Amino acid sequence: MQIGVIGLGRMGGNISRRLMKAGHQCVVFDVDAKLCGALAKEGARAAGSLAELVKALGEKPRAIWVMLPAGRITEETVEQLGGLLQADDTIIDGGNSFYKDDIRRAKKLAERRIRYVDCGTSGGVWGIERGYCMMIGGPKEAVDRLDPIFSTLAPGLGEIPRTPGREQGDSRAEHGYIHAGPSGAGHFVKMVHNGIEYGMMQAYAEGFDILRNKDSKDLSEDERFALNMPDIAEVWRRGSVISSWLLDLGAAALAKDPELKDFSGFVQDSGEGRWTIEAALEEAVPADVLSTALYARFRSRQEHTFGEKMLSAMRFGFGGHIEGSEPTDPEPKPTASQGHAMARQVAR
Repeated sequence: MQIGVIGLGRMGGNISRRLMKAGHQCVVFDVDAKLCGALAKEGARAAGSLAELVKALGEKPRAIWVMLPAGRITEETVEQLGGLLQADDTIIDGGNSFYKDDIRRAKKLAERRIRYVDCGTSGGVWGIERGYCMMIGGPKEAVDRLDPIFSTLAPGLGEIPRTPGREQGDSRAEHGYIHAGPSGAGHFVKMVHNGIEYGMMQAYAEGFDILRNKDSKDLSEDERFALNMPDIAEVWRRGSVISSWLLDLGAAALAKDPELKDFSGFVQDSGEGRWTIEAALEEAVPADVLSTALYARFRSRQEHTFGEKMLSAMRFGFGGHIEGSEPTDPEPKPTASQGHAMARQVAR
């Protein structure tokens, strides 16, 4: 298939590469011409503007994947595309937009018969190799037509054992992507996914903090243990009930630097954790662990523990998140030019 990709940073560029490797044709745009040039050398067609990108998409109905940070920059880009596209064309927002914004955008674009698909995308900097887990919202006909794109980006069955009883279920879930429901459903599921991620990471962080401080001088001498953090992380990876990819990333960080000296422990939140708690409040659903994990990130900006360094190391491992590089406001309000600059900085 032919597809446009806007935003060629940390994930958008690799999404384009994975698609091109499978034979899809990508027309790409980013305000950073160097990023466009790099993709052009790898087989993409580079566009100099949104209008030029739309014009270059000869295969109709057209599909354009927007991979920009949530907030004003995505809002402005979708609005501009709405004025350039035609009936039956599709805009895919693959970033981490707030699901209520998706619902609003979809209704507005539907007035012009333009389809809007929200795609919660998980995979970070490793997605080009591992594939991307995708939670997709939007009209069925649009999602079905784009299935060749989603199936290419997804991890596939791999070596994960099949779940007993799923033989009659939707096979897409086993391949790493689902059509979650109408517009907004994809990003809602991804939002809760990220909220859970906060809780899992916080549990690991607190556990390793307890282990690390077992040699505290506040304990009696016979109760002090100098425990090997890299070894503990490694043994837990192999056969324990708490093994996970997050633990894999933490173990890799500890193997490289047992004291995690390269990390200060300053841990950002990119917005989805806050939105998950807001949804819990709206639904009157208790979310004790997720709320505590979010508050722990707020506290990390005042003082730093070994556990917070572990949190920071895991975030860097799966997404390349650099300490202090992201806005704490999940809805930043820069000017258009500042927004594009921010998109480049955050997306790398």
